[in-house]
Formats: sequence, structure tokens, C-alpha cells
Amino acid sequence: MPDPHVIPARRGHAVHLSNGSEIEIINPAGTQVVDLWALCPPVLAEHMSMEHTRVVLGRLIPQIGDCLYSSERRPLMTITDDTSPGIHDTLMASCDQARYRMLGYPGYHDNCRDNFVAALQALGLNPPAVPAPLNLFMNVPWEPDGSLRYEPPRSRPGDLIRLRARADLVVIMSACPQDLLPVNGLEQQPTDVHFRLHTRA
Repeated sequence: MPDPHVIPARRGHAVHLSNGSEIEIINPAGTQVVDLWALCPPVLAEHMSMEHTRVVLGRLIPQIGDCLYSSERRPLMTITDDTSPGIHDTLMASCDQARYRMLGYPGYHDNCRDNFVAALQALGLNPPAVPAPLNLFMNVPWEPDGSLRYEPPRSRPGDLIRLRARADLVVIMSACPQDLLPVNGLEQQPTDVHFRLHTRA
């Protein structure tokens, strides 16, 4: 098995993933949320869409065997394995500078939106508008009255999720920098993320 690649805490990374290949995203500490996007090259306008995926699946959280759909309702990725308790989020937008200002943080704060842009630019790609991500390992319980809470992840050290591409994709991951809410654990301390690529033979 190949050694994992490391995404440092608070940073992002983008990779090309060919049709039929898989990506394994690992949570070494068990407490780190990963914002995940998939874009369709070469134009990058078509993207993995949480709103379209929820319509097809008829539920808020995808499970093993479920497909994640694009903004054009095409199947883009299938979840082939998930060793975590399966609690992920499809509702929350990625954090950005405006979000941290709303939370009262003065000055600049690392954020997933900027990580998305920087990761694509590192591949020489022109970033499109930032879609809503699939927030891996993020625990956002909802109540019957529709209210939401931000709770620590219920994933454990070493938990992972594995996804198979069903089209040629650009996949972007951000080790979420959120440290003002318990999104990344009660200690509110972002940590590194690992990933492996399993290319189609």
C-alpha cells in the first residue's frame, strides 16, 4: 500500500483523479473535518453538488454505496468504504473570511474557501465559484424544529472514507482551519489530514 500524502492542518490540496480510480481520505487524529469538492475538467463549471445529491438520495448524509451527483445530475463519485460512524455534513458552506468576521475574529483567518482557490491555482487551474462542499467527518445534528448545532466529530483516529471516481475529476480537499467552534473537536485544534490515491490498473 502506498504511503499517504499529508495535507497540513489549515491547508488544502488538489489532485487529478481519473475515471475508475479511488481516493482514500484519512483522519489521523479522528477530530479533523475535511471539506471535499470535485470538479469536472476542463471547464470546471460542472461540480459535485450537495443539493443535487440530496435530491437523488432522499437523505441528508450519503452512505457506503451511494453516488454523489453533479450540478448536471451526472454521477461523479461513489462511496466505496467508510470506517467512521458515517456522520458527514452536506448542508454547510465552506468557511471563508466573512464567516470568521461574523464569529468576531479580527484580521485574516485561514479558511477553506481560500484553500480551494490556492489548491487549484497550484495545479495551474483557474478556480470557479466555490461550490458547497461535502464536509467529511463534520457533525451537524439537526432538531425537529429545524435548528442546527455544531458538535465535535464522532470519527475516531485513523477513520477513513474511500471514493471511486465515475468521471475524470479534479478533487480538492481542505483540512478545515475552524478553531472558534468545536467543529474540529473539543480542543478546537485543526490537525493534518492524509490521503492515498488508488489508480485504475
